[in-house]
Amino acid sequence: MIVDCAIYRDGQRSEGPSDFSDALDEARSQGDAFVWIGLHEATEDEFDQVTQEFGLHPLAVEDALKAHQRPKLEVYDDSLFVVLKPVVYEPQSDKVSTGELMLFLGDSFVVTVRHGEGAPLKAVRQRLEADPGVLKQGPTAVLYSIADATVDHYLEVANELQTDLEELEAEVFSPDRGGSRDTASRIYTFKRQVLEFRRATVPLALPLDRLSGVGPWGLAKVPFVNEDAKPFFRDVNDHLTRVNESVDSLDRLVSDILSAHLAQMSVRQNDDMRKISAWAAMAAVPTMIAGIYGMNFDHMPELHWTWSYPAVILLMVVLELGLYRLFKRRGWL
Repeated sequence: MIVDCAIYRDGQRSEGPSDFSDALDEARSQGDAFVWIGLHEATEDEFDQVTQEFGLHPLAVEDALKAHQRPKLEVYDDSLFVVLKPVVYEPQSDKVSTGELMLFLGDSFVVTVRHGEGAPLKAVRQRLEADPGVLKQGPTAVLYSIADATVDHYLEVANELQTDLEELEAEVFSPDRGGSRDTASRIYTFKRQVLEFRRATVPLALPLDRLSGVGPWGLAKVPFVNEDAKPFFRDVNDHLTRVNESVDSLDRLVSDILSAHLAQMSVRQNDDMRKISAWAAMAAVPTMIAGIYGMNFDHMPELHWTWSYPAVILLMVVLELGLYRLFKRRGWL
């Protein structure tokens, strides 16, 4: 569905005509204006109208309709296509979910296509409309603001995941719950959340490198993006670098926690086996003595002695106490 359509001139909003073509013609006729159209999970018929009026490339349109894309930046003849993956953290279920946000930038227009509920477009549009000095920079300001809001939210999600990891770490090393049956399952689930987060953040580094002119893209010009905006995109790129470092740290730590948990389980199993072996050895001594004297031979030592029975019982008790002290001193019991 079409969520919003407006023309912006000198940072001020004015409602655009209902026809996309008229809105674009009006924005271009004013020279320093642009039209911003927002769509949410648009149908193919709705997108056909936008495609025809704005001349969007069919490959980019196909990506925008089907979603399930990695963050990327692609340059076409008449437009720039950018894919972002906003992330949402659900505190009730400690789950990370991702949406998709596509931007088409061209001559005097911005088209945003949102999939899922994680895209911060409404707040970004309101913030830009409250700051005409930024908004009058045109489509570049929209792209920067959306990328900045998306990456800043990555930092918040990374902090939430760090808190969850600390709780998981405390549970693993707790003497009471470290061996619970669902601990390994929780660790694997958390690792999948980190992986989902990584899929949104890591691929975004290359598009931001291009927009900020970092590395081999230092002299390359990205069409439809103001060259003066490079320092601002570098700031966003710095924030993303922090996020990716945090994601790498989370991934390493959760792998270490899983290894520690498995090692703990192995140690506990060894302790259990030692205890079982110790009790089995203690049970074997009286069983052996009783088995020997249970044999029906006529000539056995002390068979007819009056104190044979209490002596054998006393011998069993003494041997059991000796074995118990030995195993206890060695930590087997």
